[in-house]
Amino acid sequence: MFHKEGFKIIAVASLLLVAILLLSDKFIVEIVWLRVAVQLIALFFYVMILQFFRNPNRSIIPNEHTIVAPVDGKVVVIEEVFEEEYFKDNRLMVSIFMSPINVHVTRYAVSGKVKYSKYHPGKYLVAWHPKASTENERTSVVIENSVFGEIMYRQIAGALAKRIVNYAKEGDVAVQGADAGFIKFGSRVDLYLPLGTKVNVKLQDKAVGNHTVIAQA
Repeated sequence: MFHKEGFKIIAVASLLLVAILLLSDKFIVEIVWLRVAVQLIALFFYVMILQFFRNPNRSIIPNEHTIVAPVDGKVVVIEEVFEEEYFKDNRLMVSIFMSPINVHVTRYAVSGKVKYSKYHPGKYLVAWHPKASTENERTSVVIENSVFGEIMYRQIAGALAKRIVNYAKEGDVAVQGADAGFIKFGSRVDLYLPLGTKVNVKLQDKAVGNHTVIAQA
């Protein structure tokens, strides 16, 4: 299954692949190794595009007492920080870095009402850069949950990511585990949790969207 955000890109890539295969067969006839190399390279990039836009079925039963990983990736930051955009106070930040080979679907970490949703244009620093959270292209979404109160997740573009897709709108009712957006080609997601939240993960842990419990009440 592929994410809907990849349908157009996959269609274009499919046409390009067919064109490259046909043209290489027609025009690179005598140099067999070159023809095979061109076709293999084209096939490699096509497979990479397919795996990037994959959208595995990870349906879950929402649980008000847990915060699940919104994305796949590696936990790279767990620390207390000052969140200056919305809360304007200290929060516990948990950051998950996604490489190009990870699933890039963003899912709601908790259920609740969307209180805030804002897009910020910005730079394209590498996603693990300390200033990426505040200087890169990003979206910030706050959900009010009945158990944890208000939590924020922030989608952050990386050096390769050139488009963030965010489905959350203020006033929406978010359902834990449901599709919340997509980040194209490498990125990071930060979760801002209330201080004192019991975190279940540690640095360098591999998070799996909708499966890994980031925190619980």
